[in-house]
Amino acid sequence: MQRYIDKFINYLKIEKNAADHTITSYSRDLRDFRSFLGEGDIAKVDHLAIRRFLAQARSRNLSKRTMARQLSALRTFFRFLTREGYLKANPIAAVSTPKLDKYLPVFLDVNKILRLLGSPAADSEEGLRDRAILETLYSTGIRVSELVGLDYGSVDFISGVVKVRGKGRKERMVPIGDSAISAIRQYLDARIKKDEDAVFLNRFGSRLTDRGIRRLLDKYIKKCSIDQKVSPHSLRHSFATHLLDRGADLRSVQELLGHVNLSTTQIYTHVTADRLKSVYDKAHPRA
Repeated sequence: MQRYIDKFINYLKIEKNAADHTITSYSRDLRDFRSFLGEGDIAKVDHLAIRRFLAQARSRNLSKRTMARQLSALRTFFRFLTREGYLKANPIAAVSTPKLDKYLPVFLDVNKILRLLGSPAADSEEGLRDRAILETLYSTGIRVSELVGLDYGSVDFISGVVKVRGKGRKERMVPIGDSAISAIRQYLDARIKKDEDAVFLNRFGSRLTDRGIRRLLDKYIKKCSIDQKVSPHSLRHSFATHLLDRGADLRSVQELLGHVNLSTTQIYTHVTADRLKSVYDKAHPRA
């Protein structure tokens, strides 16, 4: 089976140009499936074997979202094997995807965002960097992985746009506000290492990582005494919610966020609708 997994991963890398995160996740899921099957013939795998694998995952108390991702990896894998002629029939066709729990994204209101953006001290390179990071995340709504991937040439200081590489390594242009542009300029002017391509560096002078972003955000959330469970993605959620609250149309927000499907963006309409309902309930005398 490992031979087929290797062919599939090469297909993801070369033909599909899949994101590194997707490749890593799918490789891990298929490795788990191979371990579950043992040395059996892949041609003998049927829908019952796949269901037993999912049942084992459920017994390990894995979340529905993790199980759905595992099933997505297997679905894509077996579709590839069937299309390439390695298998005569697709065994996963009879397996349904588990229904995922619905959730509303966590976002900060405007006042909390302003407190957060003003929390880094502007008297050091690190403080200027952190302020530029927070300003950029909120100004553009880009993912953390897109932020840490920014190179100096990705930022057009004159036109006020940044070029980001999103999921599936697809590039898009995203507007960036004057406050974020100014914060990035100040940080780059104060930065000791001038010859690095990456915009945001860690204290060792190399490209900042996703984990580094999460640590600095936790630091400033604590400093601001914000009593919410906040992640870097919360700034992306706040960006989208605040745009919709102020009249932006859903299709434009979809383009800014880099969502392939409009249905992914529609979750924010539920957030804004809930907020409007809350305001109505509090303010209307006959609510």
